[in-house]
Amino acid sequence: MNQAFICDAVRTPFGRFGGTLSTVRADDLAALPLKALLERNPGLDPARIDDVIYGCANQAGEDNRNVARMALLLAGLPESVPGSTVNRLCGSSLDAIGIAARAIKSGETQLMVAGGVESMSRAPFVMGKAESAFSRSMKMEDTTLGWRFINPLMKALYGVDSMPETAENVADEFGISRADQDAFALRSQQRTALAQEKGLFDDELIAVSVPQRKGDALNFARDEHPRSTSLESLAKLKGVVRADGSVTAGNASGVNDGACALLLASEQALIAYDLQPLARVVGVATAGLAPRIMGFGPSPAVHKVLAQTGLTLGQMDVIELNEAFAAQALAVTRSLGLADDAAHVNPNGGAIALGHPLGASGGRLAMTAAYQLKRTGGRYALCTMCIGVGQGIALIIERV
Repeated sequence: MNQAFICDAVRTPFGRFGGTLSTVRADDLAALPLKALLERNPGLDPARIDDVIYGCANQAGEDNRNVARMALLLAGLPESVPGSTVNRLCGSSLDAIGIAARAIKSGETQLMVAGGVESMSRAPFVMGKAESAFSRSMKMEDTTLGWRFINPLMKALYGVDSMPETAENVADEFGISRADQDAFALRSQQRTALAQEKGLFDDELIAVSVPQRKGDALNFARDEHPRSTSLESLAKLKGVVRADGSVTAGNASGVNDGACALLLASEQALIAYDLQPLARVVGVATAGLAPRIMGFGPSPAVHKVLAQTGLTLGQMDVIELNEAFAAQALAVTRSLGLADDAAHVNPNGGAIALGHPLGASGGRLAMTAAYQLKRTGGRYALCTMCIGVGQGIALIIERV
């Protein structure tokens, strides 16, 4: 079987909800990392790209009609380059990497781009059609996050808990205390602040020029979701699900905007286009579980990808676990026998600090892990995340 290599990887800074990127259309946002990949690899003939696979969870607004295809055209790629948009909710761009890697490994393709986009700020309200003639009732649905147009049978069979509710379910089921969740959240913020200070995200970040109503365009070059906080401040926050709940805005990921893209190539393409590989895609796996505890999804997915690759958790030098909520992250790490403050788990912080633009987060995990391996000389990295409606995904890469 052929090998699939990640050769380059970039992303926009992640914006806060209603923040700097909220004025940028989702399809324009998706085009930015694609443009950057071409600029960073001038010797690459874009017409040789076999396919662009983008993840996107919403697809109800400006990201509709196959945002991958629209983005590549907006980015200036040739019309001959196809594009496909995939939706595995939070795991969409990690899934896109897996799809691209499989295509290369099978020998069907040589050069692929995988990535994802989400503009949660610009997610529209939508309205279903009337169920009867001359109907005088309508229901508006918010597409920013979570369930909409709920199937009554789905609700009866599995429940339709909101994302914060699933985190409370995990906290209750696995005994994750509020104090431990807040401590985890604080570590994420502190590690991210230190990483930003040291410029550890510089390799993956591209600057975005954001037009302003007055004056010059704003040069947006730094993630804006991280916040300076303390245990005392976090402890004062009220539960978002119930008054006595443990899940708060401080120990949960953000609602964010961002886009990412990774260039993947076969060994033949590495030689043909003089590309330097960052990492090899070793394997990827997905797993399902009860939707009401979707946050625990990384645990079965990790076991599955380890069995698939013949590797062990102890061989992982870096673990990038998406922090949808501190409750689910701790349930997963404890199930895997990892310490709450393990230094190699999200060493530069995670989604609680950086944010979680759904369709772009998985790609962010993979590139952050690849650059961390390069920087530290580690060999293997594990990237994993939970997925709404009860799934988990895990990917392993190897530094080359």
